[in-house]
Amino acid sequence: MRLAVIIGSTRNGRFGPTVGHWLARQADKQFEVDLIDLATANLPATLLDTDDETPAEVAVLAPRLATADAFAVVTPEYNCSFPAPLKTALDWYYEVWHAKPVAIVSYGRETGGLYATAQLRQVFTELNAVTIRNTVALPCYWEQFTADGGWPRPAAGYEAQAKLMLDQLVWWSQALLDARTQRPYQQ
Repeated sequence: MRLAVIIGSTRNGRFGPTVGHWLARQADKQFEVDLIDLATANLPATLLDTDDETPAEVAVLAPRLATADAFAVVTPEYNCSFPAPLKTALDWYYEVWHAKPVAIVSYGRETGGLYATAQLRQVFTELNAVTIRNTVALPCYWEQFTADGGWPRPAAGYEAQAKLMLDQLVWWSQALLDARTQRPYQQ
């Protein structure tokens, strides 16, 4: 099974790559992982009309997303929501999300990004994707560094949360793959 781990933040000094690489290490026990960083994807911020030619940056990322059996989105919470570049990426690739499962890992202040997660669930529902019930929320993530600068501290419990979420993602990935194989998804 192929899993696309998407780092949704593009800000300077962002924490997303730390979380994305950590999640990829957790997931590579169960998936073939493709780590996608939206900061390096350089997707245009302006969506085009349907008759316009697809921009090269959009075309390059398309097959990586299309071949994924599942997605894991790593998102910060900015102002009780998720970042605009992540929304733009979701909108550029409308059909790749259909009938595929999505896990969400969020980080932020005291809520750990749960407002961003709630909004992403609504968007993924509109995209005909299935979000996994269990998530990994990282409240005050900056407090979980070890003395030598590693992240996260073993006592944080994030590995157990990730394992549960990824186990569910494996189940949904197989179930939805079987369903798409037996009968292609129709909107």
